[in-house]
Amino acid sequence: MDSKIIQKNAMHKSAEFTFTPPPEAPVFEPTPEEFLDPLGYIAKIRPVAEKTGICKIRPPSRWQPPFSLDVDKLKFVPRIQKVNELEAITRLKLLFLEKILKFWDLQGSPLKIPMIENKTLDLYCLKFWVDEEGGFESCNTPKKWRKIANAMGYSQNTNTMNFLRSNYEKILLPYEIFERSKADILKTVKKIEQKNEPKDEVGGKVLITEVPIESITNTAINKLDYNFKEEKPHTSIKKTKTGSDIKLDLDSLKNKTENEEVKRSRELRRLACYGPGPKMPGLNDEEFDITKSRKRPRYDLDPLAIYQCAICQKDNRDDLLLICNGCSDTYHTFCLKPPLNSVPDGDWRCPCCIAEEVHKPAEAFGFAQAEREYTLQQFGEMADKFKSDYFGMSGHLVPTTVAEAEFWRIISSVEEDVTVEYGADLHSMDHGSGFPTKSSLNLYPGDQEYVDSGWNLNNLPVLDGSVLKFINADISGMTVPWMYVGMCFSAFCWHNEDHWSYSINYLHWGEAKTWYGVPGSGAEMLETAMKAAAPDLFKSQPDLLHQLVTIMNPNILMAAGVPIYRTDQNAGEFVVTFPRAYHAGFNQGYNFAEAVNFAPPDWLKIGRECILHYKNLKRFCVFSHDELICKMALEGDRLDLETALETQKELVKATEEEGTLRAMIAKTGLKSVRRTAFELLGDDERLCEVCKTTCFLSSVSCSNCKHMVCLQHSDNFCQCPLENKTLNYRYDMDELHIMLQTIDFRVNSFDKWMTETKNILLPTAPDIGRLQKLKLLIDEAEELRIPKCLLLSQLREEYTKATENAEPIVIELDDD
Repeated sequence: MDSKIIQKNAMHKSAEFTFTPPPEAPVFEPTPEEFLDPLGYIAKIRPVAEKTGICKIRPPSRWQPPFSLDVDKLKFVPRIQKVNELEAITRLKLLFLEKILKFWDLQGSPLKIPMIENKTLDLYCLKFWVDEEGGFESCNTPKKWRKIANAMGYSQNTNTMNFLRSNYEKILLPYEIFERSKADILKTVKKIEQKNEPKDEVGGKVLITEVPIESITNTAINKLDYNFKEEKPHTSIKKTKTGSDIKLDLDSLKNKTENEEVKRSRELRRLACYGPGPKMPGLNDEEFDITKSRKRPRYDLDPLAIYQCAICQKDNRDDLLLICNGCSDTYHTFCLKPPLNSVPDGDWRCPCCIAEEVHKPAEAFGFAQAEREYTLQQFGEMADKFKSDYFGMSGHLVPTTVAEAEFWRIISSVEEDVTVEYGADLHSMDHGSGFPTKSSLNLYPGDQEYVDSGWNLNNLPVLDGSVLKFINADISGMTVPWMYVGMCFSAFCWHNEDHWSYSINYLHWGEAKTWYGVPGSGAEMLETAMKAAAPDLFKSQPDLLHQLVTIMNPNILMAAGVPIYRTDQNAGEFVVTFPRAYHAGFNQGYNFAEAVNFAPPDWLKIGRECILHYKNLKRFCVFSHDELICKMALEGDRLDLETALETQKELVKATEEEGTLRAMIAKTGLKSVRRTAFELLGDDERLCEVCKTTCFLSSVSCSNCKHMVCLQHSDNFCQCPLENKTLNYRYDMDELHIMLQTIDFRVNSFDKWMTETKNILLPTAPDIGRLQKLKLLIDEAEELRIPKCLLLSQLREEYTKATENAEPIVIELDDD
């Protein structure tokens, strides 16, 4: 879908809130037998579940692990979330509104946002739809304003249309004119400053100090006729300094003319648009009072000095000559674009200072930490009180559909000011796990089942068949669980897992957690849709989706063709997310969850694709994919057949790519080579300077500038001579080929053993020599170190049965 259409749909959706729940994700209920093998069961449901990105698994009813954390000892500091700031379009509106408020406030005319139909006028949407109609100058017919009113969700009567036109002209049009004309003003001021630049002679040399002014692209200037006429020069030396209302009163000049001039100036100092008032619902006025933090010390005014306008360079009409409260430059009210109708009341800033302040880049959005530390009980009391107070009833009585609709309503509203707290990413290494572990205190006899269970999230990432068990380091949140303490409306934003791995979340207790998921096949569609709906946000922060701080209404994404599914996770249930699947959601109330990543063999292929994606984005890796593959190949006797096959495929790709790149390096004439144990280096010591990937198989480093890059970026990473550069390698190409032959032999041996085992277990297998063949295959399995698997278990059972059947025959022969 076209980006502009997506953006228009998003603007329509934000104008009038409605929410339609996405379709439900699949729910699976394994039998007790299926539940014994977690990775096997997830592989079984994968063909269905990965189509929705997320799924829910309900364990057998008897599986109820105890909660092992000490609720009195666990203490944590939660994050603060302002709910509506999470939403991409709402955040854009707030940032735009802040610019407009600054623009008017710095001119001494604090703005009060007007109301329409019992709602605050949406200035961002108003500007968007006027721009879509060709700009204010093109909106010269009632038909266009009726169309704008309809797009914004307002009634289409004459009063509404006049209200929108009038307020656009009063509030937004001056800002537009300023934006169009600021380049010319800045150029004029800069030219004059350079011309009048003081020169200091030091040692016979003339030193010229330039004062840089922010360069802004010149745009066309659309002038409006404000009917200002230049009057004859005024002879009074009285100056009005509106920034701090300083008046120059000379005792020798206190006469009737001066008194009349003072009265006239006071009468002129009125608001050009609106009087002082609240800036916006829910926000403190002081948030936008830029002048309080930027007031400069005032200098003593020289009553005999000549104050000239920085634009026209004239000193006439000194009663309309404004002195900037920021830089102390002076400007005529009628020289400004747009010109001011009167002298502003209060502090005033010149166009240069306004441009600098209004166009300051927005800080990267993130979550602040709360000021207090909670125990679980204290957080629960706060969370329960918040929900019951908000809905006016006991929290557990609020239907999930009601809380869901209210969450998305708050998210989409500029006016709502709901703040919640979220105990997210609590490390189980620091606090302990909600599941019982071998180190848990006061374990009961029945708890051992859950200590050893594959569904215990401390065990799942390192089960046989999970490739993450070959990573030596404990990666918090990835191979070691994180815990989450939620309250009503606390949210987790759109994201997919590191290295596009699987994830699994278990809700220990509490109210439901609502999830939304996008299958991995729709990941790029979601990214495209979000960037199209809020382009300005992603322009200033291209990696926004990696920061886990932005959410967007599923209905906006669904309208752009993104497939989205939902589910409510209740206490005692698992939610699994599949590779590259984006997911987001919120908590219905006070709850406690635990989550971890895992990676079965089928992940290896998409894991390599993820590394290429990270390279293009210059995003840091959590671990080296090549290092993982090589470690698995070197420990081939620990691999089952599926893992060995996938490892073989990955190692073939890595070896071929490495051979090609090293051949290219050799052609450059680089002679210096060195074996390097990359795994002994810190991650920050083996990062590619260009793409930020973690090097393992090889790199090129420079002894002069100390830079290191991967082979793909070795061409022009520095301008140092070739003799300063060294090719670092972990294994030479012969060693890589030997490693590949070893894994090939492992796969072939495994494949041969598996084929023979399947044949001997067939009902049609011949009985002659069967017992000996079964024993031979069992011995071969031990020699090959074939890990525990269903096929090996069936082989052992069949051998046991065959042995038992052979004993009576031997006894009968002895009797004869």
